[in-house]
Amino acid sequence: MAGAVKVLEEVVKPLGATTIVPGHGGVAGPELVDEVLGYLRFVQRTARAGREAGLTPLEAARETDLGEYAGLLDAERIVGNLHRAYAELEDGPLGRPVDAAAALGDMVAYNGGRPLTCLA
Repeated sequence: MAGAVKVLEEVVKPLGATTIVPGHGGVAGPELVDEVLGYLRFVQRTARAGREAGLTPLEAARETDLGEYAGLLDAERIVGNLHRAYAELEDGPLGRPVDAAAALGDMVAYNGGRPLTCLA
């Protein structure tokens, strides 16, 4: 989360691109940078609040109103993103590994036990 925010703010946004070809989704304009930054900051805020409340990433995701992000494809990704954001709240280097099996298991649980798909 933090690395993506930094790159978007310090590298991508200052480029002033008028056309952006993302890894997921259609070609877009520069507004996409702010939209993605908004989502990343939403995840960071949700992680801080969840951790302060003593919730696991899965519990935080289940209690969170996705609001404007509810329509995003593959909504269960919020859980994996929260696992990363929780890890960033701990002492240690950014980008260190998270327990991928736990994150994926929680994503499946959030997805009602259905297998994960990628529609993005």
